Amino acid sequence: MMTIDEMQDVLDRLAEELPEVFYKDLNGGIVLLPEAKESEYSKRKDLYTLGEYHRGGAMGSYIKIYYGSFERLFGNLSDEAMEKELRKTLRHEFRHHLENLSGERGLEYEDANFIRSYLERDLPVRGKKKGPLPRFRK
Repeated sequence: MMTIDEMQDVLDRLAEELPEVFYKDLNGGIVLLPEAKESEYSKRKDLYTLGEYHRGGAMGSYIKIYYGSFERLFGNLSDEAMEKELRKTLRHEFRHHLENLSGERGLEYEDANFIRSYLERDLPVRGKKKGPLPRFRK
């Protein structure tokens, strides 16, 4: 598993692969955080948030990447395979940013459908209430 400093170096290099125009209004940049973020929908500590796009607010628009989540889900991967997962996540979050700029929300629908599929995959875990499935709000 690469260290957080090594991941920061890889993340910087991957960010440089993207066209400058992608950074329009991404005034908070890309932030690598040390923690893992378990999804609120996780049933068996098997669903983690790898990255998040935040828009507006006091910090402006920015992307969070969770080193700890990568460590938990992909800690056994080679550095090359880890880089591929990081690239996919970074581009996923940039797609959220670009769709936000253009008024599109297709990826938000895709993300909600992924969660819905995850929740419907098997029976609810004992002890957890089965709440409503996530819905995308327009």
